[in-house]
Amino acid sequence: MKYLIRLSALLVCITPLSLVANPVVEQLLQDYKQQSPDRPTAAKGKSLWVLAVRVQGVDEKRSCTRCHGDSLANDGQHAKTGKTIKPMSPIVNARRYTDAQKIEKWFRRNCKWTWGRECTADEKASFLLYLTTSTD
Repeated sequence: MKYLIRLSALLVCITPLSLVANPVVEQLLQDYKQQSPDRPTAAKGKSLWVLAVRVQGVDEKRSCTRCHGDSLANDGQHAKTGKTIKPMSPIVNARRYTDAQKIEKWFRRNCKWTWGRECTADEKASFLLYLTTSTD
């Protein structure tokens, strides 16, 4: 019995924070799923994250990785200002995904800058699934 208790305690300690329930993310995912007939997935979120698109009136292609970098665990750098962007992974940055209003604000800004339009509910849900469960 002591062995099982110790094993359980160890598993709790090594479980990534992203796998621990986050009520803010869970509520947003529920809301997005109600708005979209599509099925969001983390794999779709990763594909969207690296997708480079050309926005009308902009000479270069843009993607999320342009500013946030290739690894969710590392700092990124804003393309225009050069300002450091803290890691997107909640495993590294525990303050990520704790405020629904901030999440919505950044989806609105970043989707418009990167893709020239707002993200759909399915895209937002897929992004959240990828960002909160990936160890990339």
